[in-house]
Amino acid sequence: MLSTQTIGSRSRRFDAPEKALGRERFASDEYPESMLWAGALRAGVPHGLVRGVDTTQARAIPGVVAVLTAEDVPGENRQGFIHWDMPVLCGTKVRHAGDAVALVVAETRQILAEALLAIVLDIEPLPVVDGLDAALAPDAPLIHDLETGNVLKQASLRKGNAQAALARCPVVIEETFFTPQQAHCFLETENGTAYMAEDGTLHMTVSTQAPFRDRFEIGRALGLPPDRLHITAPFLGGGFGGKDGSTVQCLLALAAMHAGGRPVKMWWSREESMLAGYKRHAARMHFRLGAEADGTLTALICDLDYDSGAYAHLGVEIMALGLEHSSGPYRVEHLEANGRCIYTNNPVAGAFRGFGVAQVCFAFEGMMDRLAVRLGMDPLELRLKNAIRQGDKNGVGVVMTGSTGMAECLVGLQDHQFWRSRDEWVQSAPPLTRRGVGISAVYNGMGYGRGLADAAVAKIRLTGDGRFRVYNSVSDMGQGNSPTFVQIVCEVLNQNESQMELVQPDTERSHPSGSSSAGRTTYTYGKALIQACEAMRDKLLHRAAMVLMADEASALSLVPGAVRHTSSGRELPLAVLAGMLHPEDRVCIGEAMMPVTHDMPDGGESFRLGFPHLIFPYAAHLARVEVDELTGLVTVSDYVAFTDGGRVLNPQNFEQQVQGAVAQGLGYALWEDCVAENGQLQTTDFSTYVIPGSGDLPDIESHAVETEEESGPFGMKGIGEVGMNGPLPAVASALLRMGLPMIRAPFTPERVLKVLCGGNS
Repeated sequence: MLSTQTIGSRSRRFDAPEKALGRERFASDEYPESMLWAGALRAGVPHGLVRGVDTTQARAIPGVVAVLTAEDVPGENRQGFIHWDMPVLCGTKVRHAGDAVALVVAETRQILAEALLAIVLDIEPLPVVDGLDAALAPDAPLIHDLETGNVLKQASLRKGNAQAALARCPVVIEETFFTPQQAHCFLETENGTAYMAEDGTLHMTVSTQAPFRDRFEIGRALGLPPDRLHITAPFLGGGFGGKDGSTVQCLLALAAMHAGGRPVKMWWSREESMLAGYKRHAARMHFRLGAEADGTLTALICDLDYDSGAYAHLGVEIMALGLEHSSGPYRVEHLEANGRCIYTNNPVAGAFRGFGVAQVCFAFEGMMDRLAVRLGMDPLELRLKNAIRQGDKNGVGVVMTGSTGMAECLVGLQDHQFWRSRDEWVQSAPPLTRRGVGISAVYNGMGYGRGLADAAVAKIRLTGDGRFRVYNSVSDMGQGNSPTFVQIVCEVLNQNESQMELVQPDTERSHPSGSSSAGRTTYTYGKALIQACEAMRDKLLHRAAMVLMADEASALSLVPGAVRHTSSGRELPLAVLAGMLHPEDRVCIGEAMMPVTHDMPDGGESFRLGFPHLIFPYAAHLARVEVDELTGLVTVSDYVAFTDGGRVLNPQNFEQQVQGAVAQGLGYALWEDCVAENGQLQTTDFSTYVIPGSGDLPDIESHAVETEEESGPFGMKGIGEVGMNGPLPAVASALLRMGLPMIRAPFTPERVLKVLCGGNS
């Protein structure tokens, strides 16, 4: 029999058997009867005026059901959920090569491809804005008609007087760092199916991180009432932020509106995903850090430029988190953090695991390593000396009232054999090989932050046969939130896994609970689910008391499959009890909301939402790194991560999250770079965009530093983001220790060789 007390135990994932056996259905597995195919024609031009879209030949092809252009889009023809500047179909101007200009609906994929090739575009090229410097030039072409030029948003955060404090510091370090665009590279590319019912309801099954919010984005873009949009979100084959916002949704809905009630499928190829999908923001970060002679951090002034690509998407909010985290998980008395989010004709940047923080961790941790070298200090001791602790104010002035395990994570590294034996390992390097041991200390704000309710509504039902059905409301993209919800129900209701059923997000069956993002899913929905389960437990005990002739509910308890009278041992099967209850009486709902800070940093008022944060997970990472002096090849030999995620609900899930984040972070450090030349993407598929395979990665050792986050369900915090932030600075730290100061990621052999030969990365 399965254990009923699962919280904290290493138990298998509830979804594992169905996935391992291939029975779990993803959105891409849906092939409805009489299905049509939809596809978009991409501009192919990074910047230009649309002079004409000739669809005559395409419409004449047998099997073509519809060919649509911007004129066929009802509503506002603008996608977005905070900033609405991205057309569903471009009618007057294209701003990057992946812009959709026409949409075809056809009987087969082959006919669809033929029709897309038959459309003739007349686009007058405009000068291309291919990077930050080009966008900020005085005579730069305007991508959007803004009075601020190509600057989407400019903001500054201040604490104390950083300029004056920096001038007084005996030690000042200055450097500029660069990070690339990164692609999400999920196994399941963007896709979905949709059909318009006779009553005017549009039914969609989509690989999405935010099904409830999608209704409003689609509705606004296409002029549809949100309550006429029904969206289901089965398990996702990966997301990482790249499905947080409209991908296929608006195009697919538009296609279904012209399909005569027949279902339509849209599924981007890998090449289309690389071209049109969202990317991590490339960034340029200039830092000046001042400290006392003993290593005490005093002042930081930094300038952050984020390349938002052609449209805003979540660029402002991502920049806000970069500014918020720019001083790292340390006490810094004086801060001036300046940020600009900038339009270019590069691919559209958006949400990605680490959400603006992964970039600045490279910069600030690089400054800490350079400061340690300047002072002749142990880099771990320097970090430990300045590490933020509970009750401290972070760099932007927010008091850390929740669990704060940064120092404990660093102590874990300090005691690890890889750190204690670092000198011996480095000295035993074989010929023509350099070795270094690097570390990083990182944190990441959890949840939406202020300005947007981080809320969830959980529903649980006792079925007619005495089982418990959990209605998950937040998409599971592989991180394991939904099986964790099953664990929570088993714990609170004292049931076995065999008593559980799990429903994935469905806007007609479950309740709005926000997006699957920001490390919030288990925290917020989990809190709501505990409330729902406690209400269900109390209800069932009270209802059973009448049957078991108990005059107090406290005389009863839930056991697997039944309610038991504790003293007599008499039991009432849940299936029998369910049959006695009205169906509406077998449902319980719980609600929860994440707390927010009331500290507002100077300058923070310019951000409408998503700033600042109150709760943070923390991590300290170590990388043992080797460099081949002949080729410049960087190899990570061993990797260790200590993570404070509050109380660990399932060690197996916890380790999988850390290891997956580290693997993705090492890709960011060593291989991944969305290269564009004159606005045209050069890394168009996996032959040119390189991601690490299992043979490229080291063993990843994960250790939990368990603290107690009093506000969280069972004391937990979300760790989905923080693990991504450590690998890039940890590898850079190791390279610096071996005399290779790298300021531009990824650390390709070519760049490392250049530094080996005395150049700049």
